[in-house]
Amino acid sequence: MAYWLMKSEPDVYTIDELEESGRDIWRKPIRNYQVRNMLRDDMKVGDEIFFYRSNCKEIGISGIAKVASGPYPDPTQFDNKSHYFDEKSSKDNPRWISVDVEFVRKLSRTITLAEIRAEKSLEGMILTRKGNRLSVTPVNEKHWHKILSLE
Repeated sequence: MAYWLMKSEPDVYTIDELEESGRDIWRKPIRNYQVRNMLRDDMKVGDEIFFYRSNCKEIGISGIAKVASGPYPDPTQFDNKSHYFDEKSSKDNPRWISVDVEFVRKLSRTITLAEIRAEKSLEGMILTRKGNRLSVTPVNEKHWHKILSLE
């Protein structure tokens, strides 16, 4: 099993919405080739995910989900009314993919980015690297367990 961190803004998708649906397409469409490749090539059904809130007052990890499907074409790339429409993508040759995610649980509290940065044993996480803007990043097992211990 692998571990991941997936970012979403609260006005796009929340852990509460995922809890309500139980299982859903990851609603923060991916438009970065490096991230697309991770979803397509590296994520596996059953991998666990930290649900991370960004671009809000309390930035941090708010819950846990798991990968619930293999990769498939992201439908927003074909919808010309969508902000995520890609005119260069076709159903025969889709550029962007998504996965379904399944709710596991909310954390008892948000583990903030400030806490994660302050924890020496979490140095080296991609999340804390200067200039990192990837919406999906791998999390090593040691970091995964340390973050959970902060709850």
